[in-house]
Amino acid sequence: MSLLSTRLPHPNVDIDRSALADTIARAAAQALRLELETYPKPGLVSLIDSGSHADMDAATFRASTLAIGPFFRDLALAGSASAPMPVLRRIGLRAEAAMRAATGGVNTHRGAIFGLGLLCAAAGAIPRPAAGALGALVRDRYGAAILDGPVLLHAPGARARRRHGVGGAPAEAAAGFPSLYRVGLPALRRGRQLHPGDGEAARVEACLALIAHLDDTNLLHRGGPEGLAFARAEAARFIAEGGVARAEWRSHAQALHRAFVARNLSPGGAADLLAMTLFVDAVEACP
Repeated sequence: MSLLSTRLPHPNVDIDRSALADTIARAAAQALRLELETYPKPGLVSLIDSGSHADMDAATFRASTLAIGPFFRDLALAGSASAPMPVLRRIGLRAEAAMRAATGGVNTHRGAIFGLGLLCAAAGAIPRPAAGALGALVRDRYGAAILDGPVLLHAPGARARRRHGVGGAPAEAAAGFPSLYRVGLPALRRGRQLHPGDGEAARVEACLALIAHLDDTNLLHRGGPEGLAFARAEAARFIAEGGVARAEWRSHAQALHRAFVARNLSPGGAADLLAMTLFVDAVEACP
């Protein structure tokens, strides 16, 4: 059942768009919190350690989540009003400014503001989304504008996209988040079936599956093609050898985490998509 549908009135009753936006924003913030609380995630910040990052920790992520939460509400309201992409961009820029003010200038959630923000706008437009509906709306309403929009030339992800010829987060969003629907959600639900009641195991399964699949520009920025190839191959091996179905899955994932940290690798794109996967899982009806 859709998380949103449990909080809305009968279909014949007018929808309270403000209440809906509040619910969407809470779901987005909860997705970011669950991503942070997941461990082991190779190279990424968690409640246990800071992974491959010297400039941020769990407290930085918590402060950032608190700062950007209200903007997810604004994005949901904008989506419910069928606002065009320039309006969403302006809200996103304000969210990024709030993030940097809360973190002392550290970029914790730029990718999440972009991708999760688009999904919040879609959720505002579709109060009771069926399976796949949010990604389809982002693709159909905003896809062309995403690809035609301004590029932050000096952002690490943009530099990696230009240098290595990959589409990165903009291409993923413009296509309706196919990696989320084809990789992230199935892995999350597979992990949940393997470990009923253990949400962390399901999130680790989804995270590793996404790392194995993505041309993650964060990995390209930190490790070049060799770093990306290492990360994808090791994550794919984790999944191929059983993933969280293995009795010793946690120690295997911890070893992988240490290997990523030793190479200064951080799959931030996969982390963003994990949060988006958790959001979509919460708000869309299951197929």
